[in-house]
Amino acid sequence: MLLALHKPYGVLSQFTPEPGSRWRTLADFSLPQDVYALGRLDADSEGLLLLSDEPGLNSRLLDPKNAHRREYWVQVEGVPDADTLRRLERGGIDLGDFRPRPCRARRLHPAPAIAPRDPPIRFRKTVPDAWLALELTEGKNRQVRRMTAAVGHPTLRLVRARIGGFALGELPAGKWRELGPADRAALFA
Repeated sequence: MLLALHKPYGVLSQFTPEPGSRWRTLADFSLPQDVYALGRLDADSEGLLLLSDEPGLNSRLLDPKNAHRREYWVQVEGVPDADTLRRLERGGIDLGDFRPRPCRARRLHPAPAIAPRDPPIRFRKTVPDAWLALELTEGKNRQVRRMTAAVGHPTLRLVRARIGGFALGELPAGKWRELGPADRAALFA
């Protein structure tokens, strides 16, 4: 079984709550028994989270050696210029404990048509924001947030929009569906 969940803001990518945590868990979404999350999204990140009961899918989809692409839509503070996007793409930004691999980076204009976040992101009248698409083949802890901050554009909102060729699409936040053969094929396209 392979499921796609649109993970909302404020949800941990696990079924067991952390002691003293204010975050909800995957147990709140009436998912079938014996599935586990393939990869993670931080509690303050949203979007496509795959779950499965099939061994081996996690490494097939998420191990960096397989170079399986994942696209994130990132609302950032400020408006990155072309040089900043090239810096993100080249990789090698020093994040202290590692240097990310090269990726694809582009501006999303117009902004993606997604529902507002609950709670909403902070709004500042004097500081513009922009949406980027970052396509990575690795997923270190808080990598996208750390990359955008390192180039001077802190992340305000982060949504995983696609894994492989499978896109989140119109799946509403908090809802899930089982993937069929065509969806599975798109994942590995």
